[in-house]
Amino acid sequence: MALDLFKRVETRKGLFAVEKITLIYNLLTSILILFLFQRMDHPWHMLLDRAMIAAMTFLLMYLYRLAPCKFSAFVRIVIQMSLLSYWYPDTFEFNRFFPNLDHIFAVTEQFIFNGQPAIWFCDTFPHLLVSEAFNMGYFFYYPMIVIVTLFYFIYKFDLFEKMSFVLVTSFFIYYLIYIFIPVAGPQFYFPAIGIEHVAKGTFPAIGDYFNLHQELLPGPGYQHGFFYNLVEGSQQVGERPTAAFPSSHVGISTILMIMAWRGSKILFGCLLPFYLLLCGATVYIQAHYAIDAIVGFFSAFLLYVVVTWMFKKWFAVPMFK
Repeated sequence: MALDLFKRVETRKGLFAVEKITLIYNLLTSILILFLFQRMDHPWHMLLDRAMIAAMTFLLMYLYRLAPCKFSAFVRIVIQMSLLSYWYPDTFEFNRFFPNLDHIFAVTEQFIFNGQPAIWFCDTFPHLLVSEAFNMGYFFYYPMIVIVTLFYFIYKFDLFEKMSFVLVTSFFIYYLIYIFIPVAGPQFYFPAIGIEHVAKGTFPAIGDYFNLHQELLPGPGYQHGFFYNLVEGSQQVGERPTAAFPSSHVGISTILMIMAWRGSKILFGCLLPFYLLLCGATVYIQAHYAIDAIVGFFSAFLLYVVVTWMFKKWFAVPMFK
């Protein structure tokens, strides 16, 4: 296996599919920066970041030509996937200027469920084991991405580029939605309006409140739990009042489960308990409204079909000759 990873192979020239879609997203958001230039805090810095990402992409393509093998192809693709951690908080830099829409989603939630499931769920099950189980599921989101990625690289390499393209493109589609549909979720909106409003079932509009405020409601659950602290710490550092609708945690993890099912039923079975906990955790820790999770689940199947079609139609070129 080790020798196979570094064995030199004949390869195609040019960009991989995941690099092409990253450059397209890079260009689209660069154009948006130019439209919002006067209102943004650091537009030149954001444009410089994008220029550096583009330059790095072409540099990696050049270096790959010097030593084309499975491992160097893996490095190229994984670097693009790792940049998702940059692109995610970047959505907040755009949607903070648009009127917040949480009041619409909270009112819809109240109408459908006659209350707020994000409040009910954690209040009904405040116990240590329940809290830790859901927080473990929520934290497992990133390990799930790593596990499915490594599985396809090791066991389904002929599908590895397609898998990475479907995953990254799905992320980018969700990110574009987050830019133009600014919903922060209960953990940001509820402290913004005050818990007394939530208790009364009144949900006022707050305009561009999050342009200047980013207060995050501490997650519910058993506060001395190991996984609770892991999730709480990561959210306090990296979370922004963005990306609530639809839930990409549910959407992307559902796409990963589709990939797992198509790749290995054993892998699917191993991931299933964590997936179910993850989906429940999005509401339990108040990161999302229930409707965010529901739409995230159903949108995943649509995205998988559409993005797979995109890959076959426009990007499917064999990685090696």
